Amino acid sequence: MERTLIVIKPDGPQRNLVGEIISRYERAGLKIKALKMLTATKSLVEKHYPVEKSYLVELGKKSEKAGDKITDYEAQGRMIVTGLRDYITSGPVVAMVAEGDNAIQRVREITGYTDPSSAKPGTIRGDLGEDSIIAANKDKRPVKNLVHASGNPEEAQREIGLWFVPAEVV
Repeated sequence: MERTLIVIKPDGPQRNLVGEIISRYERAGLKIKALKMLTATKSLVEKHYPVEKSYLVELGKKSEKAGDKITDYEAQGRMIVTGLRDYITSGPVVAMVAEGDNAIQRVREITGYTDPSSAKPGTIRGDLGEDSIIAANKDKRPVKNLVHASGNPEEAQREIGLWFVPAEVV
């Protein structure tokens, strides 16, 4: 059984979508092994969203894929991370650990692509998202895409350890 971290970002609670989002993961057969609502601290999100060059470049390339002309991927990524850190700490979030066969990939498929305007119908971001990377970049803010989902086993393990102490995960 594989475990992964899911964080419903502040736009989820603000729009009263927490139950809808959690139920989509549960209907897919994933088990929720830990769950809590909190306001994330700056210290936590600084560890969660690193300022490693490869990560920043990856984020910058997503802006270009969305249709923006980006001349410096790292600088664009840094702007995104700064905005994400501010956004994630701006209000309550719901952090959870989901478990199941191939949980990381399944959660990412249910969640949908980072850019809600490009996410497939039937996904959380595709059905419930109201934002786009282009609009967010124009306003120099992070995209409000409802959910963070770990991308690989190493990231999931690291992120679960940041958001939960072992006794909180059943």
